[in-house]
Amino acid sequence: MSVSANLARIRQRLGGANVTLIAVSKYVSLDSIIEACREGVTEFGESRIQDALDKQESMPPDMARYIHWHFIGHLQTNKVKKAVGRFALIHSVDSLRLAKELNSAAEKENLIQAVLLQVKVEEDPGKSGFSPSELTENMHEILALRSLKIEGLMTMAPLTDDQNVWKRCFDGARILRDELELKFSISLPELSMGMSDDWPLAVACGATMIRLGRSIFEK
Repeated sequence: MSVSANLARIRQRLGGANVTLIAVSKYVSLDSIIEACREGVTEFGESRIQDALDKQESMPPDMARYIHWHFIGHLQTNKVKKAVGRFALIHSVDSLRLAKELNSAAEKENLIQAVLLQVKVEEDPGKSGFSPSELTENMHEILALRSLKIEGLMTMAPLTDDQNVWKRCFDGARILRDELELKFSISLPELSMGMSDDWPLAVACGATMIRLGRSIFEK
């Protein structure tokens, strides 16, 4: 199927759900990104800083004006300076140390960087992120970082075919978000969760952003 046909199928399944579709373009050619743009996609996710910056610079100016780039991969602290100010949203703030590094870099650039806090609801040695208890304990310090705008949470389900595990992960992230909003009197509107295999369940569990690569770009 073409990018156009894939997008049509996804949008039909989404129906009227108020969910932001982020096209994960990390292994995708510039031509495919342009094709997705022509089909109305404005949000793109990248997981490698230099690849993302190269693509940002290479986009046709008429498209570059309305594209929002999202950083969705693990962000190393030595790449923070390159990331700040270049992404509409950084999804993968997975530690207090990284949050502080981002805040310091954003402060030096005199800007506010929008971020999501990555949470690991289900135990998974292959993924990073705050545990729910760790995030709750660190939230006061994170909220004191004035050059960060905390937009919500991000999570990834463990690598399994068990949909019960997926659901526990997605429900857990939503419940944690609700608890944090109540405990700290804040608004965390975004829940970035759901990828090509599990996004329909993520949407049913309250996702406001889904990150799809293969579902969009695989022919």
